[in-house]
Amino acid sequence: MSKNKVVIIDYQMSNLYSVKHACDFVGLDAVISSDKSDLEDAQMAILPGVGAFGDAMENLQKLNLITSIKSFIDRGKPFLGVCLGLQLLFSESEEFGAYKGLNVIKGKVVKFPSLNKNNQAVKVPQIGWNKIYHSKSEEAWKDSYLEGLSNNEFMYFVHSYYVVPEDPKLVASYTNYEGIEYCSSVKAKNIFAAQFHPEKSGPKGLMIYQNFANSLK
Repeated sequence: MSKNKVVIIDYQMSNLYSVKHACDFVGLDAVISSDKSDLEDAQMAILPGVGAFGDAMENLQKLNLITSIKSFIDRGKPFLGVCLGLQLLFSESEEFGAYKGLNVIKGKVVKFPSLNKNNQAVKVPQIGWNKIYHSKSEEAWKDSYLEGLSNNEFMYFVHSYYVVPEDPKLVASYTNYEGIEYCSSVKAKNIFAAQFHPEKSGPKGLMIYQNFANSLK
């Protein structure tokens, strides 16, 4: 396997090819696979995802990928989560019931409320462009996959649920949607995971994939 071999984890619920194209663009040798042996041999991994949390966990279980994903992360190799791939890393989700997640990051996944703090109706899901930011400005993004981006950069979102980490220090960026501020990405050791879709966010989003590619250099 080549130095920059990255496995895009296929659990039959993802728009895998947009992620593959982003990897190709930044020169990563990426393969799409649901074979745990490929993941065990990989240098980097991406967990994408679109769909329901419970169905995703069921598919990961059926494919015997849960232990392999956790083992890969434990080995300290670069790991990128995207959209549902971010949410699955958390302890639990309230989407369509109560479901246990991978529990790699302590916290939960909750739905946008129907009303914001001003009792205004919140349109769910959030679909479209929105800003990511950090209270400490882009200095907080040094040595992360967000490095090089400006505070209040626009990224592309499609989701109805968001993550709430137990440890606020893991929050890499925030986003405000209709008066609700929430965590839109996390950084935890070798993990970076985003609620937004970098691969659908134009040149700035591709910078995240470039930083991911550079993380082995």
